[in-house]
Amino acid sequence: MPRIIYKGPSFKEGVDAIAESLKRHEQEILSTNTHYESRNEKKYKENEMIISQIIPFLRENENEIKINLASGNTVKGIDKLEPCFEYSKGTFKEWQERQDLDSFNRKYILSLIYIDKDEYLFAGIYEKVSTKKETEGERTGKYTYETKLLNDISQELIGRLIVSLKKDFRRWDLNYENNYDKLIVLELRKQKFEFSTFPGFSEVDVPFNVLKDIINSNVYSWNFALSNHIGVYLISDKSNGKLYVGSATGEGGFLQRWSDYIKNGHGENEKLKELIDINGYDYTSNFSFSFLDQFYFYPDMKNKEEKEKEVLEMENKWKEKLLTREFGYNAN
Repeated sequence: MPRIIYKGPSFKEGVDAIAESLKRHEQEILSTNTHYESRNEKKYKENEMIISQIIPFLRENENEIKINLASGNTVKGIDKLEPCFEYSKGTFKEWQERQDLDSFNRKYILSLIYIDKDEYLFAGIYEKVSTKKETEGERTGKYTYETKLLNDISQELIGRLIVSLKKDFRRWDLNYENNYDKLIVLELRKQKFEFSTFPGFSEVDVPFNVLKDIINSNVYSWNFALSNHIGVYLISDKSNGKLYVGSATGEGGFLQRWSDYIKNGHGENEKLKELIDINGYDYTSNFSFSFLDQFYFYPDMKNKEEKEKEVLEMENKWKEKLLTREFGYNAN
């Protein structure tokens, strides 16, 4: 069954209203399009709901729609969650309009942003206005599109609707009619997804007390970014300039590791533990956390062990570069 999730006092009313709406769309589809009816019976399970049952426009224009499964190109060293951060800054449209290839060769674009393995956030339906192949500068040979968000089509679902698409291939620009039955509705949230409070890894230099509030308040944008990345981090002691280099590996990534510091102030690190034992937990107000290296990570990724090994190697290199064993808080 789709995870139609509402939070707040109107939980039951919200679910009832959405369920009724979805039922109405389903009846409309089954009664007006026998072509879809026969395909749906064959292609998806009885209790599953596909995206076109919520957005009939997709069914009506299926041969004119290109699906954009938006994610960063990790092969080129780009963070897989990059479009999430662009969405948070309100610049996803501009990000999407710049492509290496002529990927959007149809009238409409169904934009879905990667948020987790096999899960995508609905970012709207765009109409392609024009296509330009660049002939000058660093983007020579690449494509720039002018697009228009169709505000009158499912505007209320943008940032709220989450769909599943299970795929074992790398291609991200798909013809809708060949994949419509794979776009299964998972959630319809009352509140829009928010990414805006996380500034991006290179911008993070967060004081301990602020980090504590962020983690304890379950701020989605931070939790989302931290839990999906592993890597090397830096703790700076602002009172004396001493540094500590640490690493986060395994499930939960930076979120799990940094949560350990919130609990006791030292994360079981030898020299930090001695410092906190002498000065008390309040000494953590001198600490600030930042990133040195980070990698996208999920538990069942194929090269998980290789990535974790790379993190540990990078951690050792940073300790050597910053001399944190000799002059900082690293004991080994």
